Amino acid sequence: MTLTPSQIAWLMTAVTFLALLLLCVGILQYFRQSARRREIVAKIRLGGESSGLLYGSDDVESGGGALGIGVAAFLRALGRRVMPGRSADFSKVRVKFLKAGIRRESFTALFWGAKILLAALLPLMFLLFRFTLIKVLSPQWTLVSEVIAALTGYYLPDILLKVRTDSRKEKIQKALPDALDLMVVCVQAGMGLDAAINRVAQEIKLTSPDLSDELALLNLELRAGKARQDALRNMAVRTDLDAVNSLVTLLIQTDRFGTSITSALKVFADGFRNERFQRAEELAAKMPVKLIFPLIFFIFPALFVIIAAPAFIKIYQNIILR
Repeated sequence: MTLTPSQIAWLMTAVTFLALLLLCVGILQYFRQSARRREIVAKIRLGGESSGLLYGSDDVESGGGALGIGVAAFLRALGRRVMPGRSADFSKVRVKFLKAGIRRESFTALFWGAKILLAALLPLMFLLFRFTLIKVLSPQWTLVSEVIAALTGYYLPDILLKVRTDSRKEKIQKALPDALDLMVVCVQAGMGLDAAINRVAQEIKLTSPDLSDELALLNLELRAGKARQDALRNMAVRTDLDAVNSLVTLLIQTDRFGTSITSALKVFADGFRNERFQRAEELAAKMPVKLIFPLIFFIFPALFVIIAAPAFIKIYQNIILR
């Protein structure tokens, strides 16, 4: 089968775009892994204490050494010129960062700088490939590809931020039942709610750093003098989980009406565990339906070839060749 020049051009465009996308993802993953290694080393040196609680981790700044710091400074300088001012849009972006576990205020400028840089860099790289490798592409399709590359570069940081937020929410969701059980044990042992929150934050630091940071930040707000209701609502906004919202509502109502915190937490923990068990049963019930398409397109054809191929070979030898 011979490919036409237009098909070759489309194939080269798709391969080039995929290579650029994988290159950007690989660079970001390298910075994240470098930052994670540095964070682990810092925790070991500090005896397990988290050094980035108040401001979170800045992956680009902490990874890559001097090169990462220089890139981060350039992106911040570029982002300050284009990011929105102290308006409602700025507050919404800050809330998105808090939901992703990023509390460093300078990350807003860095984020906008990355959006602008990628929106300009990807079209330039594609244009370079266009005049060096993909010379058969028409001007109209070149313009369309340039627009697609610019839009991809502009929205790529938002996609990565959304992926990080979803991953963090999933980790907190999985660690919440164990944290609730520990909190129930602490309250039953005679601790107050603030002391129980601080103790749970210390105990789950290794198994769930994200939830530990949220509880530790909640404890810091309480120690700083903020009202318990406001501190709990702030934690609900940062985590953006229905389970945490329900827990915050329960604690606020318990504190307001003076009911037993131990009984309320115990009932909520049992209900949350039952809800998680029902969610697992629901996923297990959906599994046979999801397995239909892999069975039809991948497993059944292989089984058909293995079972029916000898019979077809015998028929071909006995009937057609004679």
